[in-house]
Order: sequence, then structure tokens, then C-alpha cells
Amino acid sequence: MALFAVVWRYTDDVALLDEVRPRHREYLGGMVERGVVRQAGPFGDGSGGLLVYDVEDEHELATWIAEDPFTVSGVIVESRWWPWTPVVGPLAEPRG
Repeated sequence: MALFAVVWRYTDDVALLDEVRPRHREYLGGMVERGVVRQAGPFGDGSGGLLVYDVEDEHELATWIAEDPFTVSGVIVESRWWPWTPVVGPLAEPRG
């Protein structure tokens, strides 16, 4: 499995964001239960969010993102991701 840091930029349509948010959070909740999403949350200014996915590869990551209600409904206007290796903190791999 590999960790990916994902940054989203949201639409300026606040009404759409508010409408879709409950479905998005339910979707993320299921992904957290499966261990696919390790962390997620919006930026303080409401412009977007940061998520950490634990997936096999970029293809799997892209599939999960494409099925997210935020993506399906057009809330996400930009999505970028990078493989990520935490070196300290709870997501860092134990070192011997």
C-alpha cells in the first residue's frame, strides 16, 4: 500500500458544497472504515481540503476520487495528488 496526499480546490458555489457535503462525509466515513482514507478535512478558509489515502497505486486512488460525491456533483474544480512518505507522526512507518 502507498500513501498519497491529495489537495482539492472547491467550487465557489457554496450552496452546492453545502448540499453535497453530507453525502461526501458519508462516503469518506466508509472509506475510513476500510482503511482507504487515513485523514481528511477542509482548509480553514473553505477553499478546499486535504486528504491522505492509503491505496495500492494511482489508478486505485483515481477511482476512489472519481466516485466521491464531491467529484460527481462538481464540487471539486481542481484535484492534485502526490505519493507521500511521512517520516514523523502516527502515519510514519516504524523504523528499526
